[in-house]
Amino acid sequence: MNTENTLDLLRSLKLSGMARRYESVLSLPVHELVDVHSLVAMITQAEVEYRQHAKTSKYLKASKLRYHALPEDILCTPERGITREQVLRLSDGMFIEKGENILITGATGCGKSFLACALGRSACLLGIRTQYFGMNKFLDALAQARLDGTYLKWIRAVSANKLLILDDFGLKQLTNDARIALLDILEDRYGNGSTIITSQLPVDSWYNFIDEPTLADAIMDRLSASAHRIALTGKSLRKRKNH
Repeated sequence: MNTENTLDLLRSLKLSGMARRYESVLSLPVHELVDVHSLVAMITQAEVEYRQHAKTSKYLKASKLRYHALPEDILCTPERGITREQVLRLSDGMFIEKGENILITGATGCGKSFLACALGRSACLLGIRTQYFGMNKFLDALAQARLDGTYLKWIRAVSANKLLILDDFGLKQLTNDARIALLDILEDRYGNGSTIITSQLPVDSWYNFIDEPTLADAIMDRLSASAHRIALTGKSLRKRKNH
């Protein structure tokens, strides 16, 4: 049996996880070698784990999350308006399966973006396609898509993510194109994906911020119909870090 040929075949078939595990088995002393059934089970499991890791890495890279945040890093106290139970419940990804949204509000520096990114990272680790946009970059990308004629393609690409994070909603006035794009995306994803939005503005003032009654009605209906609302409170965490 030519083990090098076997390794080459595994690699050529893009079975990298199997190849790596088989190679490590070949380096074992003779008395530690396993039977053929155990070997097949071992290298098959290795391939599954390799592909899951590769998929997770791909999703994390594509998500463009602003922070390397983990749910366990979220500061949960009564003063902040969020509990550990809430974070754990949202970290399991069930809200995405149910097509529910999360609306996170609070003053600057209170951890809205960090919380959104932590939930986004959890989603990626669960194998859920995620994309993060700061609103300024979202508006820039929209303007570019309109300019180069790729609007419909761009909308489909954004809508294809099971989880979409829009950070700092309300800092920059929306153009009519932006209102329509937001509605198009929410319409495409309604019931099939989830959106996390962070904002310094309380949710009750979003209607006035959108500033176009018909579109505001449609957007807010799709955002808030099935949504978890988290209003973060307390002092700025940025100030806390500086001490």
